[in-house]
Amino acid sequence: MSKVRIYTLAKDLGVDNQKLLEALDSLGVAYKSVSSTLDEDVVETIKGILATEGSTPTQTGAAPAEATSAAATTAATAPEPTPAVKAGPARTEAPARAAPKDDVTPPAPAASPTVLTPQPAAQPAAQPAAAQPAASSSAVAVAEAPAREIPHRSPVVTIMGHVDHGKTSLLDYIRKTKVAAKEAGGITQHVGAFEALTSKGRIVFIDTPGHEAFTTIRARGANVADIAIIVVAADDSIMPQTREAIAHAQAAKVPLIVAINKIDLPQADVDRVKTDLTMVNLVPEDFGGDTVVVPVSAKTGEGVEDLLEYISLTAELEDLRADPRGEFSGVVIESKVDRQSGVLATVMVQEGTVNVGDFLVVGETYGKIKAMTDSQGERIKSAGPSTPVQVLGFSEAPVSGDKVASASNEHAAREKVAVRVDTRRTVEEARAQRKLSLEEMMGSLVEVREVNLILRADTQGSVEAIQGILAKRESEEVKLNVMLAGIGAPTEGDVLLASTAEATILCFSVTASGAVKKIADQKGVDLRSYRIIYELIDEVDRLIKGNVEPVFEEKYLGRAEVRMLIKHPKSGTIAGSYITDGSFKRNAKAKVTRGRQVVYEGTVVGLKRFKDDVREVQTGYECGINLDWNDVQEGDIIEASEMVEVAQA
Repeated sequence: MSKVRIYTLAKDLGVDNQKLLEALDSLGVAYKSVSSTLDEDVVETIKGILATEGSTPTQTGAAPAEATSAAATTAATAPEPTPAVKAGPARTEAPARAAPKDDVTPPAPAASPTVLTPQPAAQPAAQPAAAQPAASSSAVAVAEAPAREIPHRSPVVTIMGHVDHGKTSLLDYIRKTKVAAKEAGGITQHVGAFEALTSKGRIVFIDTPGHEAFTTIRARGANVADIAIIVVAADDSIMPQTREAIAHAQAAKVPLIVAINKIDLPQADVDRVKTDLTMVNLVPEDFGGDTVVVPVSAKTGEGVEDLLEYISLTAELEDLRADPRGEFSGVVIESKVDRQSGVLATVMVQEGTVNVGDFLVVGETYGKIKAMTDSQGERIKSAGPSTPVQVLGFSEAPVSGDKVASASNEHAAREKVAVRVDTRRTVEEARAQRKLSLEEMMGSLVEVREVNLILRADTQGSVEAIQGILAKRESEEVKLNVMLAGIGAPTEGDVLLASTAEATILCFSVTASGAVKKIADQKGVDLRSYRIIYELIDEVDRLIKGNVEPVFEEKYLGRAEVRMLIKHPKSGTIAGSYITDGSFKRNAKAKVTRGRQVVYEGTVVGLKRFKDDVREVQTGYECGINLDWNDVQEGDIIEASEMVEVAQA
């Protein structure tokens, strides 16, 4: 019995993937993603359901089809159709607004008749009364329209992986075959990004300098890429930089697709790569997981169409939207200083629209846009969401990852810069005053604690041994998440990843360089080194113990009898007492009993032997006990106790 993938069935039936997934949910069919396969009987059932659903609206909606399209055309040309909404036009306009191609909202067509039903009944009664519900209905429609009509934006994709695994070759193949014909081969020189035109729409690829730069951008709070592609060579499998790229993508919390490249080589072993992926917690769909794995060849082009298809499907499920009429925001991808033009900055537009002549604020500087260039190297006057542009107008080269905002004029730009300077100074002062350790950070949580760790050791055997130790010492209260484990000294990329994911770097038999230690201090990253394995084990046990909520109980210390009272001008009433049992300690808890009644519970704030202050007094000695209470009397019994932590199993 043949099987069909979900997204293929959706394409054949002409419906959105989301609608097809909803139909599968209603039938109780289990699936992992849109690339999951369906049996033939399930396919026939789905076809029957969609055919039944499509017959009813076709019969009722065939007549006003032309009116609907005409109303849609009228609505597109008229910016404010609200006053014209009466009884008749509202019937044709509502279905037109409720049926955008990309937005699947089944209740929308049914909502219009319910709003319009009271209008004919209210019309003969009184004209003002009829106008009020019509106006309110129009207001509701206008209020709901922006949320529904925010257009989809193109996905932004970055490609990462190990050296010589074919990242650049894959980008070059996509660039040559999927970019508009008028674009030349020097696209990357202009912007560092290009746009691929596919059957599913436009896809923007960022040619980033590496995964460390990707995390640097993420560490500054800017989520530029919507999807990360991890390229793995079929003849080389998982390598150290591949593990780092996966860790960086997971820290950025973006959807991840694995492209197994070089499948055209004779020594290619796709199954081996899929098996190795399971070792880094990426289980392919073929093995029952949810990681999309696509075999491709950047040389022959095999599988590239499938990769682009999966990118479009992932973007569709992520429901990426941006309002071109909203407030502008963007991120600096890269910048350079040109001898002829000056400072050139590549900016990815995320929200709103940027125009030539706008004032932009980036970091603690601002500038006015003098010119903009698109990915084709052509001059443009405006750019919308998911569009990389090269901007001329900054006086200083901005840093990659800095957020870009717009200002109405130069005065507003200066005010924004002043606010950012004040914010930076406040953060620096707070960071200097409070530097949280791992124990303090995790101790403030009350739920299951997840501690992110990065391991570095001298040999692979040491790495595996430490990972085994950590796995055995996990508990229900503390979960140890090893984000990255590698051989050799920690690098600046490890520090950036630890800073982004709030992780601690543990080193065994390797020492970090001075530059790495300096960056770790600047980023506030906890970097610890060990030479003896037992010291690392003890440290891990201490961390786990420190992250579990401690349990305390009260421990009895001793008893004293008050035999005389001494009035002191500064300390108040001092109880001259005799220790009859145990011992007394300063700062211990105190309970005063008078007869059979407890009259006071407090703290021992001071102990004296003759004129000397002491920390502890044993049985059989006289002392002066100073409580934070002045109503003690002769004959009272004072009991001392302290709170001690109970060792947990």
